[in-house]
Amino acid sequence: MAKRDFYDILGVSKDASIEEIRKAYRNLAKKYHPDVSSENNAEEKFKEVQEAYDTLGDEKKRANYDRFGHEGPFGANGGGFSGGFSDFGGFSDIFSSFFGGGTRQADPNRPIKGDDLERVITVDFMEAVLGTKKTFTLNVEETCSHCHGSGGETPSDVETCKRCHGQGFVTVEQRTILGAMRTQQTCPTCGGSGKTIKTKCHLCNGKGRVKTTKTVEVKVPAGIDNNMSLRMGGYGEGGHNGGPSGDLYLRFRVRPHKIFERRNDNIILTIPISFTQAALGDTIDVPTIYGDVTLKIPAGTQSGTTLRMRSKGVSNVNSKRKGDQLVIVKVETPTNLTKDQEEALVNFAKLDKKETPWEKFKNFFKN
Repeated sequence: MAKRDFYDILGVSKDASIEEIRKAYRNLAKKYHPDVSSENNAEEKFKEVQEAYDTLGDEKKRANYDRFGHEGPFGANGGGFSGGFSDFGGFSDIFSSFFGGGTRQADPNRPIKGDDLERVITVDFMEAVLGTKKTFTLNVEETCSHCHGSGGETPSDVETCKRCHGQGFVTVEQRTILGAMRTQQTCPTCGGSGKTIKTKCHLCNGKGRVKTTKTVEVKVPAGIDNNMSLRMGGYGEGGHNGGPSGDLYLRFRVRPHKIFERRNDNIILTIPISFTQAALGDTIDVPTIYGDVTLKIPAGTQSGTTLRMRSKGVSNVNSKRKGDQLVIVKVETPTNLTKDQEEALVNFAKLDKKETPWEKFKNFFKN
């Protein structure tokens, strides 16, 4: 897409004075600054205005632009936008000059919540579906027990920073083409803490924090599954300046079971039954996650049939409602028959006057 004319961007004529160009730029910069503008594509428009002013606000670049346009002997970047705002102190400095003389720095001694932590916990299948307790250790940073976070060996060793007077920042004034700009920077003397230490704490060496190992016991709820998370409030890193501790997020990994398979809150189990059990029906004890439960096999059950055992699945971790156990029946064909078994099956075949499945299959193609 071709670039717009720089004069059109700033809304000035080609014979406009440098003061008219500067005034137009100030007005448009206020209008499109991304921190305050609600217009669509404000940041792109702000960059466009900045690029136009960067060229037209400089006599040599403007003369080159008037003669050659965007594609002058210096290329499209001859007077173009460099991607930064170093000449004007950056976005925040421009914003500061227009809207109140600097970004307010936060109180360096305000209470701050500690960082959150994440830990991956691996549990067995049965532990996940039935619930369990797990104990593990966790390395965290906490407020030093000796100096209580001040960093000084004694309370009198902690003094208010003389350079920033405890604010943690200093104000720097710069003069630019837009006028005087005031910005706030982290105090180089105290590093933003607002205080200096004469004698450092022997336990934390002035940091105000020490590493410690915690033993954590967590109750894993029944029904937990892969990638589910559990939040433990206050088990994260210790807070700063009396702030609360962060939280601990446990993410679960569940080892697969050799027999049971889980699908959402249902348990899938494939069981083998004999030819006679399938044909005549039977009552058998089937394993579930809660122990053996009696299941009736209806007479004439086909291989691949699914039988439902209600409420023998996993308890939902939120609603506590239990799923079902779905039992898939696999009919095994007998092998290594004895002579008596062979004779019994031959007699059965003679007595069965119905069309066999194979005969039905062949007759389908004949018809």
